[in-house]
Amino acid sequence: MPVSPYVSVRDFVDPTGNLSFEGKAVISANGVDFSSGKSYKISMSQMCVLEVLGLGQYGVVHKVFHRPTRVIMALKEIRLELNKRALQQIIMELDVLHKARSPYIVDFYGAFFIESCVYYSMEFMECGSLDRLYPAGIPEAVLGKITLSVVKGLQFLKDKLNIIHRDVKPTNVLVNKKGEVKLCDFGVSGELNQSLAKTHVGCQSYMAPERIIGTAGPEGYTIQSDVWSLGLTIIEAATGRFPYENIGFTNVFDQINAIVNGDPPKLPSSRYSEAACDFVNCCLNKDSNSRPNYQKLLEHPWLVEAEASTVDMEDWASRAHALFLARKGPSSSPYVPHTSTRR
Repeated sequence: MPVSPYVSVRDFVDPTGNLSFEGKAVISANGVDFSSGKSYKISMSQMCVLEVLGLGQYGVVHKVFHRPTRVIMALKEIRLELNKRALQQIIMELDVLHKARSPYIVDFYGAFFIESCVYYSMEFMECGSLDRLYPAGIPEAVLGKITLSVVKGLQFLKDKLNIIHRDVKPTNVLVNKKGEVKLCDFGVSGELNQSLAKTHVGCQSYMAPERIIGTAGPEGYTIQSDVWSLGLTIIEAATGRFPYENIGFTNVFDQINAIVNGDPPKLPSSRYSEAACDFVNCCLNKDSNSRPNYQKLLEHPWLVEAEASTVDMEDWASRAHALFLARKGPSSSPYVPHTSTRR
């Protein structure tokens, strides 16, 4: 007799067909119940699928219309890869999403489980991820507002949920038609133990040097590793290219060597202010102990100015998204991932 592929996850899939994470949540075809007592009743029968927004490593994202609320949502479909790591990433992301009530984190509407797939519905961010918008050119005032939102989102995760994101990069920064900027993708996030995280997951190209070479010590690494990733994200958004891309590297090992042993990249001083350049330099300090925490970043003159300034983010988002659609054609979706060598 052939062995059922579900034998490896039988500890999670109960006889009723529900997906049960002991002490965390139970996901059925009619919604998800968390151990905290929160219940989100939502199901596929309530959805009208409009289009495919994008394809990812584990599944697909749909644009859907939720009939009871008449709200457009992004419905993320995750195939069970029949291994515990994938299941752990699912419950980690769901756990963060349902706890994260913040204007800097994408809204969570509910989740359900049907056969071999977990579905969770989230806020639909019309303009997509930041990497779709920076080729149009991001003025410094707009870049400051984007950075301010990302730092506030990361600070919320740290201070309120004791979470480190661990995968900060432009594709995980979303923008809606109002110009609001929010963080997403918490599948590799981890709980901090006395402000330290211990596992090494996330996108390697955006990892801080201490994470790559394991010099953070046996206890783990701190949120300063995400601060490094933030610095790279700012440069990429500002220049329209990944800081370690297309500068003579023949393989990923050359890139990693440059991150660990080379000088950190910088914002172009000819285009950005001294304050903006200094902010990025602080983020990309090779000495992790010398990088500022989120509160210090919020007190930096560049973000203080960004907080006080008035910027029409809605107009910028509209124009940048329109330029993206014009470049890619009318059938393009803001969520479809671009081809990249970075992992």
